[in-house]
Amino acid sequence: MNMDPVCGMEVKETSTHHVEYHEKLWHFCSEKCQHKFEESPEQYTVDPVCHMFVKPESTHRVSHADKSYRFCSEKCLAKFNATPEAYVGKHDDCEHQASPKAAQVSGGQYTCPMHPEIISDEPSACPKCGMALEPMGAPISSEKTEYVCPMHPEIVRDEPGACPKCGMALEPRTVSAEDDNEELHDMSRRFKVSAVLSLPVFFLAMIADLAPSWLPSGLDMSTVQWIEFVLATPVVLWGGWPFFVRFVASIRTWNLNMFTLIGLGVGVAWLYSMVALLMPGLFPPIMQMEGGLVDVYFEAAAVITTLVLLGQVLELRARSRTNEAIKLLLGMTPKTARLVKDDGTEVDVPMEDVQAGDVLRVRPGEKVPVDGVVTEGESLVDESMVTGEPVPIEKFAGEKLIGATVNGNGSLLMKAEKVGADTLLSQIVNMVAEAQRSRAPIQKMADTVSGYFVPIVILVAALAFAVWYFVGPEPKLAHAMINAVAVLIIACPCALGLATPISIMVGTGRGATAGVLIKNAEALEIMEKVNTVVVDKTGTLTEGKPSLTTVITTTDMAENEVLLLAASMERASEHPLAAAIVAGAEKRDLKLQETKGFTAVTGKGVQAVVAEYFVLLGNANLMLDNDIQIEQVSAQVEEHQLAGETVMYLAADGKLVGFIGVSDPIKASTPAAIQELRDEGIEVVMLTGDNHNTAKAVAEKLGIARFEADVLPDQKANVVKSLQAEGKIVAMAGDGINDAPALAQAHVGIAMGTGTDVAMESAGVTLIKGDLTGIVRARRLSAATMKNIRQNLFFAFIYNSAGVPIAAGVLYPVFGLLLSPVIAAAAMSFSSVSVIVNALRLKNTKL
Repeated sequence: MNMDPVCGMEVKETSTHHVEYHEKLWHFCSEKCQHKFEESPEQYTVDPVCHMFVKPESTHRVSHADKSYRFCSEKCLAKFNATPEAYVGKHDDCEHQASPKAAQVSGGQYTCPMHPEIISDEPSACPKCGMALEPMGAPISSEKTEYVCPMHPEIVRDEPGACPKCGMALEPRTVSAEDDNEELHDMSRRFKVSAVLSLPVFFLAMIADLAPSWLPSGLDMSTVQWIEFVLATPVVLWGGWPFFVRFVASIRTWNLNMFTLIGLGVGVAWLYSMVALLMPGLFPPIMQMEGGLVDVYFEAAAVITTLVLLGQVLELRARSRTNEAIKLLLGMTPKTARLVKDDGTEVDVPMEDVQAGDVLRVRPGEKVPVDGVVTEGESLVDESMVTGEPVPIEKFAGEKLIGATVNGNGSLLMKAEKVGADTLLSQIVNMVAEAQRSRAPIQKMADTVSGYFVPIVILVAALAFAVWYFVGPEPKLAHAMINAVAVLIIACPCALGLATPISIMVGTGRGATAGVLIKNAEALEIMEKVNTVVVDKTGTLTEGKPSLTTVITTTDMAENEVLLLAASMERASEHPLAAAIVAGAEKRDLKLQETKGFTAVTGKGVQAVVAEYFVLLGNANLMLDNDIQIEQVSAQVEEHQLAGETVMYLAADGKLVGFIGVSDPIKASTPAAIQELRDEGIEVVMLTGDNHNTAKAVAEKLGIARFEADVLPDQKANVVKSLQAEGKIVAMAGDGINDAPALAQAHVGIAMGTGTDVAMESAGVTLIKGDLTGIVRARRLSAATMKNIRQNLFFAFIYNSAGVPIAAGVLYPVFGLLLSPVIAAAAMSFSSVSVIVNALRLKNTKL
């Protein structure tokens, strides 16, 4: 991540807004910040200590030798004050240079690219993740691939390897459409070779034990054991090498995991067999066969290794399928776009050459290349792959287009607005990828159990060994070793660790294909518990595209003059109601007047001077604050409000001259969505800044029993808090900047994808389609995913709880049954695969 030198926000390296300045590429969060920097880059001073840009308003500053210096933090200021001579003069000739080289001069600081809070005066390794620290201010290569653990997403490395906690193979953080899983290839290769070598060992051992007369003449037991040794040793030492590497790492770091148990079990079986083969005299006579030989278990070590390899192959293959949703999304992006040049000629160009502002042609049947707006033409566009809605949407001039959606039978000209990493599809892919790596609260239970489980299993194995050795039947040592190995192998907690993250990965991917984006696993877990949904009226229940419906004059001022005053003033406002008034005036061909002293009064309206009038436009509170009498029209206004209109009073020079009504049609999908929410047992609460009458009219039309009217933007979060105080699990759905605090306050924030980026950033769930049916989908997705997780955890707990005592031999006194380590290995491997297969069922969940 980089920091925008203008606003100080973190910016991804993939941002298309960047400028090269003094040998360094500086990234910006938006085109606005980029332009602001380009206009006067000299105002963004460089901190002489860490060489980062410092905003002009920084309070960390000091004068030294008749020169002023600014700093990014109090820490840098203190370092400068301690030894100013170490920093003064080094960059005075080029004050604004901040190249990577400059960051490495004496006095520079180094930070971890993964943990920016780690800062050191010298280059070294990060104490948290072990990555090399980089000079502060140095750009991070956008081509660097990060690898994370699917079970422990806090483990991040810059190269592939194994997780130091659980030993699982790390996966690329960013999934590509052509994902090449090297770990899967390696495990597959080891499995195939090991299987070829293990099969003859297994059959030879079985024949020697059960039907020795079937052995070829001249093949004695000593030769059989040496053949088993020759075939099994490559399997154990080469095929199982990755397991032993992870076993040693788990012991060294004391992060005991499944590979601790596998390494112990296989290692003990093989070492025991080696001692028995090479030094049989060390064993008591009762364990020796004819000729002084002792039973060996090379077949157990080899077959266990091969079965664990098979389990790893099946698991890795199944895990790769959990990213199919992301791969599907990535595969939607077209490789080229048809660019319309200024002279009207058209040419196909690579997608990476498309810039914001380019005019593109989308021919019938083609995919829309990037996000943008239609400038010419009409067509039906299939947006189902992004929104989950099967019905194509009609597009015409002014309509928004989403990249990777499919054009119908019409030809469209479009203006590109967002390209590369800024497109909605790229944001969806990033959000899904991050959600898949996040941890649900329920995972803490599995983590806690796993943390105690492995030491307990080792203790149980040791106890089983002791019991069989001291009180078991002869040969005691052989029985003790076999049962201890069986306990170690069958108890591997891989299934327990995979139970939650695998379901999260599949569930969030399924949601993405249905237009439901989950920002983190916590939101997914809480969503099924939600019993109250708070919705903002404008843009959530309604289209968010209000239109002018009423202009009433209360004096001799003409109707068009009333509208002209209102529209001239509202031209300076960005509120949707203002846009409706301006559009209404333009339809009447009214020439808007110049305004002076425009001021917005939060939650009440606006005021300005128009055509020598001091004009007020807003609600009743604004009129009362300015002693404007409105009683004479109250009955008439109420009539319009009860019809669902939002009414604004207009006063000029202290006198009411009329009122204007604007209506915002209810979305066609809203009534059905409200009914579905009620059927799910969810109470719907409507919030609106409109007055009580208008709010009541909309609420009654939709069958909403509880609503809050006249709610100011900063009061929405308070309404959510009051509902939470009643013990309700609250989800807040909104689409505007003023909804962000309430979205953050709610147990789950739900942003409409048609709304602002700020709302989407504050929410835990984003609905791409932007209507309430997505809330029903999100809740069903949450319920299905959490049910799947609980199933996985149940199977994993039951499996381990039942498997360990059986492997330890509790059935032997009653039934005379012992569990072979080979059977234990097969059961352990397939338990992990069964958890993954169960999670993959979520891909077919109906939402």
